[in-house]
Amino acid sequence: MNVSHAPDAAAAPLGDAAVIAESWHEPELFAEIFHRHFAEIHRYVTRRLGPDAADDIAAETFLAAFRRRERFDPERGAVQPWLYGIATNLIGLHRRAEKRFYRALARTPADDVTYGHDDRVTARVTAGRVGAELAEALAGLSAGDRDVLLLVALADFTYEQVAQALGLKYGTVASRLNRARRKLREALGGVDPTLINEESSS
Repeated sequence: MNVSHAPDAAAAPLGDAAVIAESWHEPELFAEIFHRHFAEIHRYVTRRLGPDAADDIAAETFLAAFRRRERFDPERGAVQPWLYGIATNLIGLHRRAEKRFYRALARTPADDVTYGHDDRVTARVTAGRVGAELAEALAGLSAGDRDVLLLVALADFTYEQVAQALGLKYGTVASRLNRARRKLREALGGVDPTLINEESSS
């Protein structure tokens, strides 16, 4: 009598951390990390620098990740904070461009912007007069505060994930996020347009 068995666990797709570990010896396997995560990193960069810079910065993110792959600790498991951290550091080389992008959004009619509906911050940046004020407020934040705020608002990161991505302590993430949100509320007359979920900190 033949008995069917469940597929062997070894046949299941490797997790991200395992793929990276395997790529230490078989570099071509790293392409799987690119295929799994390029789209989300590209969206994140687009929301921060605009579409013109997104292709290059997103590609640079994965090139840098490939070159640093042996520094990734497989025990960390999730690869997203690592990739977002690299992307954020690369965005940091374009701070002036980012400020120009937000200030351009502040002057752009909402009908002229073509971002997806899932972009909560950018959608509000383009929502008329209040959106213009938000764009100016984002441009006016310090680089560190803006990085923390947008990783939470755009990537839906928890405080722990932001800390991992940016190499910060949990308390530093919390203080930067609180400061950024306070400045946005002050700029918008008490409104918090980012809709950051307080449960992210739990």
